Amino acid sequence: MDLSTPIEQIPRIGPVYQRKLKKLGVKTVRDILFHFPHRYEDFSNLIPIAEVKTDETSCILGKILDIKTTRIWKRKLSVTEAIIEDKTGAIKATWFNQPYLEKVLKPSDIACFAGKVLTGKKGIHLSNPIYEKILKSELHQSSESKLPAIYKDEFTHTARIIPVYPETERLSSRWLRTIIKPLLLAFKSSLDDPLPEKIRKENQFLSLAQALWQVHFPDNLESAEKAKSRFSFEELFNISLFTGRARMRIALNKAPVAPFNIQAVQKLVNSLPYKLTDPQRKSAWQILKDMEKPRPMNRLLEGDVGSGKTVVAAIAALNMIKAGYQIAFMAPTEILAKQHFRTVAVLLQNFKINIGLLTGKEDKFISWKLKNDTVEISRKKLLERTMKEEINILIGTHALIQKQVKFGNLGLVILDEQHRFGVEQRARLQKNSLKQIKSIPHLLSMTATPIPRTLALTIYGDLDLSLIDELPKGRKKIITKAISPEGRKKAYAFLKKHVKLGRQVFVICPRIESGKTSENKPDALGWAEAKAVKEEYEKLSKQIFPDLKIGMLHGKMALKEKERIMRDFKNGKINILVSTSVIEVGIDIPNATVMMIEGAERFGLAQLHQFRGRVGRSKYQSYCLLFSESDTIKTARRLKALVESEDGFELAEKDLEIRGPGDFQGTRQWGIPDLVMNSLKDIRLIEKTRQAAKEILEDDPYLKKYPLLKERIEEFGEKIHLE
Repeated sequence: MDLSTPIEQIPRIGPVYQRKLKKLGVKTVRDILFHFPHRYEDFSNLIPIAEVKTDETSCILGKILDIKTTRIWKRKLSVTEAIIEDKTGAIKATWFNQPYLEKVLKPSDIACFAGKVLTGKKGIHLSNPIYEKILKSELHQSSESKLPAIYKDEFTHTARIIPVYPETERLSSRWLRTIIKPLLLAFKSSLDDPLPEKIRKENQFLSLAQALWQVHFPDNLESAEKAKSRFSFEELFNISLFTGRARMRIALNKAPVAPFNIQAVQKLVNSLPYKLTDPQRKSAWQILKDMEKPRPMNRLLEGDVGSGKTVVAAIAALNMIKAGYQIAFMAPTEILAKQHFRTVAVLLQNFKINIGLLTGKEDKFISWKLKNDTVEISRKKLLERTMKEEINILIGTHALIQKQVKFGNLGLVILDEQHRFGVEQRARLQKNSLKQIKSIPHLLSMTATPIPRTLALTIYGDLDLSLIDELPKGRKKIITKAISPEGRKKAYAFLKKHVKLGRQVFVICPRIESGKTSENKPDALGWAEAKAVKEEYEKLSKQIFPDLKIGMLHGKMALKEKERIMRDFKNGKINILVSTSVIEVGIDIPNATVMMIEGAERFGLAQLHQFRGRVGRSKYQSYCLLFSESDTIKTARRLKALVESEDGFELAEKDLEIRGPGDFQGTRQWGIPDLVMNSLKDIRLIEKTRQAAKEILEDDPYLKKYPLLKERIEEFGEKIHLE
């Protein structure tokens, strides 16, 4: 058995538990050993029964004198009680609804018990204690309250510091400890360490075998922290190596060279009805200089909502077209693809450019020869025109990377809100290009979700960054307010007032329907009670605003229905649109001036900021009203941050600080343990691991000296699905 052994081959893991583990992404021995505890219980201090104190957690060692179960039929409850004795006294232990314990624990058994001591009508008792029978014969002869230190490793659930795991999919910490401990013992002396010895010595890290043991069954809490620091460093080091190697692989490829066409770019900039901001100019310059080089650009353009990223992308596209190449422009949704189609067509209308739209259900193009009219066309003809280079820019969804889509001469791929489009996808697109077979296109990825610096340095470490951190001049600040439940009536009057003035309103809800738990959210988070779009639509249209035109939008609607609703809203036929987060990206309704968000605590700060960016797009004063069903300090901090700041980058950092990176923009897909995710807040540690990775790659770019490390990085790459 080795670390790659499937869980099906691990003793005591049957089909039921296999299914539960696989739902957590645990498929191998390595996965289960790297399923780390999220906290510890310290039961290492065994005390005599005479010294236990009320309301404190105590661990005792004693002999069971008696054990019996009583049923309370009216309350459908069973109570199991045991009397435990050592040389200093006796105490009762009580368990609820665990009648099987009477068969597990027998009179005269010696066992350790750890639990909270409570006071009841009949005196003090151990409440629902964890138990562990002593099986070693030399220990079984005694009921001493102290055990020699040499026996601490004989215990798994008591008499030591024990790990407490995130108990999901009904996998209890007790069961996980029972499975993990024998595996650790089996590998204690046979685990090869992929972390280079030089790095281990420089940082005084524990070996892999030592660190795994100490993170699960630490000798003390200090040892647990030492183990965590090793794993935090190692995973961040692996990420830095992975992204560093990806950057190197990209640099080894050739790319189309597009000289800076200053006349064309100047003509486009001069045709704009506004002046570019300095960050827009700087970003455009960085992109244009990248495309002059014979190696592929791999750049992420970050810009706040409404900061003008599409204009910068259009400048890049125009320059590439003037160099004789085509553009693939990919968006995550059909609605957004269509919006880009319209926007880019307007921006480039003064140039002799043909722009195609390819989505799952719609194919059309805008021809400069037909005075920029939109022409409906069959997919076959659109693809033929693309192959013959008659289409300069093809805009669409993932339909663009289908085999039948062939470009005549592809030079640039532009992605919106899809950062992870790697070399493989670009190579796939390039294979469908009839020219430039030995090169791959440049890549420009765009996001309106500002990424904290620490995440940008790690998870997006293979991308160069351009920042548009300034909004166009003349934009009015969106007034943001957190509204108490008492202020709801006033808020509705405020909404109605704005509608009567001719403005429009968004109302955002976290769910589509009420009464059902979300597939990915345990009901412990109260999702069954969260505000739902359908319910809110009924309430607003029938009870609150029966005289107004209310619309509803959510992800389960058919595409044509969604488009009809958005068209009606844009054309002013709908006063208030009740929606889920489907409107988060790419919806442009200048006449909408109020954004009302229900259940605001259920969205991340970055997402709330995106919602807010759907208003404030005209000369009218805009507002964002936040309603919350939570009154926790954490929620108050987050909403206060949104009220006080309009800077998306500042909010992204604050979101990372308050919520942690595990909830930030899909970082869960990386499969990194929570303790490592928390280290993504530590800029010093990140810079340290980046430097270590850089030194390794400069010395040995193909990791020939480090076969174990190379294997680990390749496994890591498969697991995190970057491409």
